[in-house]
Amino acid sequence: MRKIINNLAKKQWIIWGALLLIALFFVMNRELITLLFDGNIEAVQSFLKKNMGYALFFLFLVMLIQNSFTIFPLILVITINITLFGFVNGFLWSWLTSILASLIVYYSVRYIFQETIMEKFHPKVIEELDTNGFAYVFQARIFPFVPTSLVNILAGLSTIRVLPYLLATTIGNFLYFFVLALIPAGILSADWNEYVIWIIIVAAILLYYLIKKKRKSIKDIDTID
Repeated sequence: MRKIINNLAKKQWIIWGALLLIALFFVMNRELITLLFDGNIEAVQSFLKKNMGYALFFLFLVMLIQNSFTIFPLILVITINITLFGFVNGFLWSWLTSILASLIVYYSVRYIFQETIMEKFHPKVIEELDTNGFAYVFQARIFPFVPTSLVNILAGLSTIRVLPYLLATTIGNFLYFFVLALIPAGILSADWNEYVIWIIIVAAILLYYLIKKKRKSIKDIDTID
């Protein structure tokens, strides 16, 4: 009993500590945060160019917040990364930080915040993720209207293992982020909604079935052996 109480107390300290760090981040970077909310990319770029090391750290934290609460548009974060670091490096930094941030949120929900937020979601939603696992996460990653933070939180609440979650996130984010990165690069217009979305969805579904077929073939070979 004492051990359970101690564990609950530790979790509460971690929760309050996390909230304090988030608040501190907003206070210390209130000027930059305001510029982000205003969508003033040029001003953010000018501010961060003075210290590229801090820019990397700041934009990782922004991606972490985006994966936790989705308060910044993803296209805005990717655009700033590409403007600062170039197309290839900006895309890669956006993609890699999104994977790391999603894992942090996934583990935080699963081992710290699960009891606190479990009741806020309908059990059927979590059951669907439990059943479909990889497919659910992968399709949610490439579907433009599903908030990134919601996918991370639901995955943390579900029973999906980290490897399928990580694989679905890595592939899904690569496809979706690459298309988004083409907009600030000037290759795609911002008015890309209908056609590009359907291209992404179709390509992603085909890729998913190829991966599923490959995994089934490997299982069949293992079973024969």
